[in-house]
Amino acid sequence: MSSQIKKFVFFITCVFTACIQTAFAQNANLKPIKLDKNTYALIGSIGPRTYENYGLNANFGVVDTPDGAILIDSGASPQGAAILEKEVKILTGKKVRWVINTGSQDHRWLGNDYFAKQGAEIITLKRTVITQSSLGLGQITSVQTVLKERADGTTPLTSPKALDTDFAKLNLGGVNLEIRYLNHAHFAGDAIVYFPSSGILFSGDHIYIGRLLGILPQSDATKWLDAFNQIEAIKPKIIVPGHGLVTNIKVAKAQTGDYLSFIVSGVKKYADDMAGVENAVKGLSNAPQFEKLANFNELHKGNISRAYLRLESQ
Repeated sequence: MSSQIKKFVFFITCVFTACIQTAFAQNANLKPIKLDKNTYALIGSIGPRTYENYGLNANFGVVDTPDGAILIDSGASPQGAAILEKEVKILTGKKVRWVINTGSQDHRWLGNDYFAKQGAEIITLKRTVITQSSLGLGQITSVQTVLKERADGTTPLTSPKALDTDFAKLNLGGVNLEIRYLNHAHFAGDAIVYFPSSGILFSGDHIYIGRLLGILPQSDATKWLDAFNQIEAIKPKIIVPGHGLVTNIKVAKAQTGDYLSFIVSGVKKYADDMAGVENAVKGLSNAPQFEKLANFNELHKGNISRAYLRLESQ
């Protein structure tokens, strides 16, 4: 082999390796899982939003239809949305035709504008849109702090034709699905996406696996527990949680349902006795059955406090 050919081969190898490394770096925290012949989960990190993961620290869904792809949740920025678009193209070979939002946290919907500009239809329940509209600008500020220039151009676009119902049955590209609002959970207006023929359910932030869920000031633990119980009654065969590995209802109950029940029943007892938030935190802080979940030490006491304060104010 001549020296020129060797140099050319070396150059091509370097370019190929660089492309692979770049693609891997951009998608390092998204693991595609095939759920059935045309449905996929993209599993993100259970850690925090970071510059490196483009804020894609959540799970997303992809459905291949003859008329284009369905994407469940759109990422936290145009740059994150572009990564999701590439993943969809790899999995299906098709453009994103429809985007469904399951919630109002940044990585669920701040990529909407990117996909709308590509011609995708944004599908969201009206309840979800109301919360998105109230939080959008504040979420962009928060995302920009972490993602820096990787959040440039982020625009809070809500669905222009929001579904004014709590239970929508749709057929998209020949695929039947349901979008359901159950109750006020992680955020007001959170929804699930369910495929009756396969029993696959995308829970959004109703369910966390492998890490502790976060009860925020916007959350309502009591109603969240009711929403979880409704998911349990659906009896899904496969659950794609908002965060964590693909799972089943038994594991989801142990890590999300039982934790919510522990919090709700526990804080109710202290609130009924008017014992105060400090005593509630002290009395409920020991929960060994949940200690192995990631983020337990960082989130558990705050979860108790916020659940107690909301219950006390009602």
